Amino acid sequence: MRRVRVEPRAPVLRAVLRPGAIARAQDRCDTAWALSPSTTRSIVGDRYPPHSTKAAHTMTHPPLRLAVIGAGWRSEFLLRLAAAVPDSFQCTAVLARSEAARARLRAHHGVTLVPTLDALLETGPELVIACVSWESMPQVVRELVGRGVRVLAETPPAPDLEGLRSLWSDAGASGLVQVAEQYMLMPGHASRKAVVDRGVIGRPTFVEVASTHMYHAMSIMRTFLGVGMDEAVVHARRLTAPLVNPLSFDGWRRGNAPEPTATTIATLDFGDGRSGLYLFTDNQWWNPLLSRRVLVRGERGEIVDDDVVRLSDEGVISSPLSYRRLGVDMNLEGNELASVSFDGHVVYRNPCPGSRLSEDDLAVASFLRAAGAWARGEGPEPYPLAQACQDHYLALVVEESVRTGREVRTSRQVWAASPVL
Repeated sequence: MRRVRVEPRAPVLRAVLRPGAIARAQDRCDTAWALSPSTTRSIVGDRYPPHSTKAAHTMTHPPLRLAVIGAGWRSEFLLRLAAAVPDSFQCTAVLARSEAARARLRAHHGVTLVPTLDALLETGPELVIACVSWESMPQVVRELVGRGVRVLAETPPAPDLEGLRSLWSDAGASGLVQVAEQYMLMPGHASRKAVVDRGVIGRPTFVEVASTHMYHAMSIMRTFLGVGMDEAVVHARRLTAPLVNPLSFDGWRRGNAPEPTATTIATLDFGDGRSGLYLFTDNQWWNPLLSRRVLVRGERGEIVDDDVVRLSDEGVISSPLSYRRLGVDMNLEGNELASVSFDGHVVYRNPCPGSRLSEDDLAVASFLRAAGAWARGEGPEPYPLAQACQDHYLALVVEESVRTGREVRTSRQVWAASPVL
């Protein structure tokens, strides 16, 4: 989030990549597994044998040349990620307005710093990533689109509905804007999507997301349900109760007194038997006392976190999503997630083996590589502006229902005619 420092990606952005991981990551990021929300089934690992050379080197490209606008913690995360996987990403420059910010980034990351957009574009980036405030994002996107630059905007692309409509009017037809939404590329969500795509639980009808907030949760919900731009009826409430918050964006706290903490609960009815339940408790990303839950229910079964139960010709069958993690006990292969399997088949394989990236880092790396393929004309749009506008619109409607205490029906917006992923 840009107005407060507790964006759900904060745990990733604050993570420190170990120096030793950088050397191990070189020449390891497997471009064969670049993912996008529209093609998460491509992560199914049994596409190639586990140790196939083809799986590791199906495609080889020079590093994606990316430039960054902004000097905040989001920008610093991208710089750490580029350093961790240098064969996949190369930062040409960072645009930072203040001399203090440029000095900090130069000292910590050793990157080229520039004070103007002209200077940034002179470094020849293939993709420009805008990491600026909610309020500044629409104008930055407009300026880049006006120059014919392919841009990756951070979420959300505009603060409110008026801003979303205005931005779409100015930039929607350009086809130059993607938005950084990585959640469906996280190993767990991508694995669940692979199971859903196989038809294991039948047609998805209900999704519960108690994990992350606003537009991120809407993206997860819409993707599993496959609802596209369909209208919805939203009913939301916000409840407050005392809760200890021992850990936040700023670190561990000394005092452990309970404090008023809000939980938002919303139902979304998309029609045709498809609905969702949204639950989010403030600071849920950071608070180690709070669990996360994702449920995808279909006509023949459901997935609850990593457990899959369904009805087959042989009766009711329960199977887990199994994570193979390296570095456990006497395993000396590394220290990271290797793969996820379901019923004897690999449904997810680490796209950057040897990098020691966290699961959220892997999702961001996968998204950046998918965005790079799009920027080079070699892949589909990973998460176009229309999709980002719709997800944030739904989140804004949830807030409207909380504020008014009434049920709210969404309406078809100007971006709804855009092709659905």
